[in-house]
Amino acid sequence: MSLNHTTLPCPEIYGPGTFMDKSFLAVPDDARRVFEILANATPNFTKNRDVWQSVKFHGHEEPMIPGPLKAPVVAAALHAMCGVVANELLAERDGQNVADQSVIINTDQAAIWLGSILTVRLNGSDVSELVKMGKGSSIFDRDFEKGVFATPLRLRTTAIYPTKTTGVWYQLHGSLHADPVLQAIGVDPATKCESLAEAYNLIRKEVQKFTADELEMIMVKNGFCGSICHTPEGWGKTLMGKRLQSHPFVNYSHQSHAAPTPPTPLLVLPGDKRPLAGIKVVELVRIIAGPVIGTTLAALGADVIRVNCSKLPDLNALQLTLNAGVRTIDLDLTNDEDSARLEELIQDVDIFIQGFRPGSLERKGFGLNNLLETASKRGKGVVYVEENAYGPDGPFYERPGWQQIGDAASGASYVTGRSLGYTDGTCILPPLPISDMTTGLIGALGALMALRDRTRVGGSYRVLSSLIAADAISLQPEIGLYSPDVVRKNEKTFQWESMEPSQYVSELLMVVMDGWKKVYPEYFAPDSPILTTFEKSHWGHMQLLSPVVRLGDDSATPRWTTPSVPHCYCDRGISWL
Repeated sequence: MSLNHTTLPCPEIYGPGTFMDKSFLAVPDDARRVFEILANATPNFTKNRDVWQSVKFHGHEEPMIPGPLKAPVVAAALHAMCGVVANELLAERDGQNVADQSVIINTDQAAIWLGSILTVRLNGSDVSELVKMGKGSSIFDRDFEKGVFATPLRLRTTAIYPTKTTGVWYQLHGSLHADPVLQAIGVDPATKCESLAEAYNLIRKEVQKFTADELEMIMVKNGFCGSICHTPEGWGKTLMGKRLQSHPFVNYSHQSHAAPTPPTPLLVLPGDKRPLAGIKVVELVRIIAGPVIGTTLAALGADVIRVNCSKLPDLNALQLTLNAGVRTIDLDLTNDEDSARLEELIQDVDIFIQGFRPGSLERKGFGLNNLLETASKRGKGVVYVEENAYGPDGPFYERPGWQQIGDAASGASYVTGRSLGYTDGTCILPPLPISDMTTGLIGALGALMALRDRTRVGGSYRVLSSLIAADAISLQPEIGLYSPDVVRKNEKTFQWESMEPSQYVSELLMVVMDGWKKVYPEYFAPDSPILTTFEKSHWGHMQLLSPVVRLGDDSATPRWTTPSVPHCYCDRGISWL
């Protein structure tokens, strides 16, 4: 199928370095095509076409998000790859033939999964509607946001702005602490603004005093987040872009310099046939990308302990979905007692996930080499998973980044702006937290592949998943963008509301959610076929979007056996199940 589908350069439509479908391919068929492209391009992923044929895609033919990016198609393909590796793990444990086991992906559900942080229902109410009405904060016992969005200025610090450089826009980012960023560009954080529009215009006026390169240097000098909004071609020509292109999208490697450890067989747990039953995971993560890794592994059966620090801000709403199936604990690694508690937990860990700025955990004694030493002493390998913005090496490796940075640097924001009719360089975020969700999914896939290899040949492994690399998949020439005709038809079907450079990702997500509910209300109803129901949770009756992957063996299919819990829910006495 992939040989019959052609993409063509389209710089005059979506900008330099872009490629567009010559003809439209239905979403399930395109997901099959992209699955085969990614499977073929991923080192150590099976090239057995009989196994590939065990994957089935189904769903509506038309795309489900605004704009030309095929993020839902890519997500469906990556979920399918996770399913294939899950079946490989089952084969290692149970001795079955992988090609005889199926993987089933609903491409509609894969699209909705990209916005799943707001698909939860509590006590019969749609959380996205509560948030829209300003009642979302009433759900939570504790406020983890700590005022990070308390003023219009703080919220609009994270937005896309025109610069003094003609045609070049810049992604400013407050990084959950907006005041120093505002001060760096000459804005007094105490300035009163009556509306979000007033705040955006105030910041815009100051940002336009600087060239794009000057803004980049201000951010680098101060250790802040931020990125020039590149075209896909422009990013590919940067040193960081070139370095990132030298690595595979699913980037994991055997740590051959570590002391060798023997193969570790998977456990057989009575009553739980899921592939990762008995696997122990510790994650130190915040916001979206990192937690997606943990909750994905939890659905596959892993015992996941998520370490939060109640002193650090996070987004309140995310705990409703991204803590599904996991347990949470409050540890402050500046405290010796809490560091010792984490040290105890990792002694028997199989997978360690961290999403903090590169270098920060090394300084606390929980870097890659620390975990490799632990693995050597106990004689059992470890899988060390990192998620970051810029990839495994290069001049920006230690630079902080969030979803919006991936969108800006990769060219995704530029392409989105072009698709909405802008030809002056105006950039707009893609309409969902695509880079965050995809980065988490790639991290989970890398962890599964590394665990499979540990089962077969032993050793320890490093997995690295980055926001910009995740965004770049949808911009690859062979993947292709939807044509303007397809984008216009999609707009007519869903009647999307306006999308602007000023909007935060949650505001854009609301636009998409409204469109989905108009066209596919059955997916968001109390009896939805794609929701998992928990009669009791910390917040009462809870319904969550079910894991996307379905396996041929229903008893092994990913599922959460416990509902989401709040951050910092368990005490320091938490132990492995």
